[in-house]
Amino acid sequence: MPNKILNKLKEVINSKDFTPLHIPIFEGNEIDYVTDCIKSNFVSSVGEYVNKFEEAISKYTGAKYAILTVNGTSALHISLLLVGVKRDDEVLMPAMTFIATANAVSYIGAIPHFVDVDEKTLGIDSKKLDEYLSRICEMRNGECFNKNTNKRIKAIVPMHTFGHPVDMDELIKVAKKYNIEIVEDAAESLGSFYKGVHTGNFGKVSAISFNGNKIITTGGGGCILTNDEELAKKAKHITTTAKIPHPYEYEHDTIGYNYRMPALNAALGLAQIEKLPEFIEKKRKLAKIYQNFFKDIEEVEFFVEPEYAKSNYWLNAIILKENNKSLRDEILKETNENGIMTRPIWKLMHHLEMFKNCPKMDLSVSENLENRIINIPSSAYLGEKQ
Repeated sequence: MPNKILNKLKEVINSKDFTPLHIPIFEGNEIDYVTDCIKSNFVSSVGEYVNKFEEAISKYTGAKYAILTVNGTSALHISLLLVGVKRDDEVLMPAMTFIATANAVSYIGAIPHFVDVDEKTLGIDSKKLDEYLSRICEMRNGECFNKNTNKRIKAIVPMHTFGHPVDMDELIKVAKKYNIEIVEDAAESLGSFYKGVHTGNFGKVSAISFNGNKIITTGGGGCILTNDEELAKKAKHITTTAKIPHPYEYEHDTIGYNYRMPALNAALGLAQIEKLPEFIEKKRKLAKIYQNFFKDIEEVEFFVEPEYAKSNYWLNAIILKENNKSLRDEILKETNENGIMTRPIWKLMHHLEMFKNCPKMDLSVSENLENRIINIPSSAYLGEKQ
């Protein structure tokens, strides 16, 4: 079976060169914009390209405000602070996520609290979560507390896995029931829509990533999205070291962070977002090709977007059938040794040493999927080969 997977991937990729998992494409105005930025001498976060890129993100996503940051983790860190997460609070998040989600919570001194996912969406299972919270939580003065730890559960962080949107309607119902703030980890889902609305518009704030492996990149970079004017102002203020504007004095009114994206990166991002619709078209074409190619391999299933969503298909994935999960490592070895980069999904957060003692619900679905998911090459350029 590993050889069948390899052959299918070779048919799609059709190249003798090494094929990485996901790489950026620079074929637009990147050189012109970056050169113009350098010539302007305004290469830091006060450069005009920062404003231009923020406006372009806002227009594309439909969010009223976009605040650029140095990376997606910093965007998530600030987003959590903006909704009032404090030291010793618990923050609900999927155990099946990239480590940045849990790291951002830990920077505050808050506690990751791991919840399970739905196999059909790879996002938080809202029904299972509701049943869990009904057993372990109690409301005190309108706030949710974990009866087992006596800690406040302040926020929940849905992560749109591989760019596929979480079922937000159901999650919003749960969050309202327990008065828990939603902070979307939309790091992977730029260009993905839930029932016609771009991800990142369902909580008070959300975080996007422009890392080098994302659908568009600024090299490193991130962004906070919000529709709340006051939160947007606060986000920009505290990510700019909380400096009070003044012609020459250095006055700061709270603890701040040096998190603003430099204009050089923003210039690259502006050129990239101009090509985003084209990238998404190519990536969705690639996903359809994969879906067709894998349909006759009964041992695996190609993961497709939930019916309520239009996904960017950031990272394509195949899921091994239950009785074939023991072949995962053999498939990974076979493909990588033959020049086609594949990788398993992230190690579950509660399996990592620093998070092993964090509170968690039954994670049986996540633990089952951990040994069955394999990501396969997903770069947009592969979608133009067919």
